[in-house]
Amino acid sequence: MIMFSFTSFSRCQRLVNKPILTLLRNFHKEPIPVAWEKPEIGWTKLNFDGSCKGRAGKGSIGGIFRNHKAEFLLGYAESIGRTTSTIAELAALRRGLELVLENGWNDVWLEGDAKTLVDIIVEKRRVRCAEVQRHVSDIISIIPEFDNCMISHIFREGNRAAHKLAQLGHQSQKPQIWRRIPPHQLLQIMHEDAEGKIFFRRR
Repeated sequence: MIMFSFTSFSRCQRLVNKPILTLLRNFHKEPIPVAWEKPEIGWTKLNFDGSCKGRAGKGSIGGIFRNHKAEFLLGYAESIGRTTSTIAELAALRRGLELVLENGWNDVWLEGDAKTLVDIIVEKRRVRCAEVQRHVSDIISIIPEFDNCMISHIFREGNRAAHKLAQLGHQSQKPQIWRRIPPHQLLQIMHEDAEGKIFFRRR
């Protein structure tokens, strides 16, 4: 028989009480279905992502443009040197917006998996970091140039194509752009997105 003193039992109870309560709270929560969605006819959808690796903060960006048939229009990937994950996310969106302007797309849907940054842009918040604010201000100044523009958050499971391109950016010696024909690393992801594959994300 195992015996605990009251003091030992109380200490153990404090250690396990919080995890047990968390487990019980999460037990009844339904997983969140996540799937990439096609844009409306005439719209162009950009999914973007930034990546930052290692202690040195080696950053890269990536993004993919698709139409209402989920057909590949353009993709980009680039290493951007030492940075933070926040700056990488913003740089990925900013580069995407530059490509929107270059290609003359006027009805655009922007989607990324960094919810806080999406909220900052949508609500036009000001932030303390000067470098972050500079990127945010640049992005907000570009958006009115489009006829129609919406921006949304998607969980990582629905942003896999952009994430893959951001990972390719780490391997790139120079900026990469693909037009009409995607890199082979995207083919399976794009097929699953086009088919509406659903991932279930735990809350």
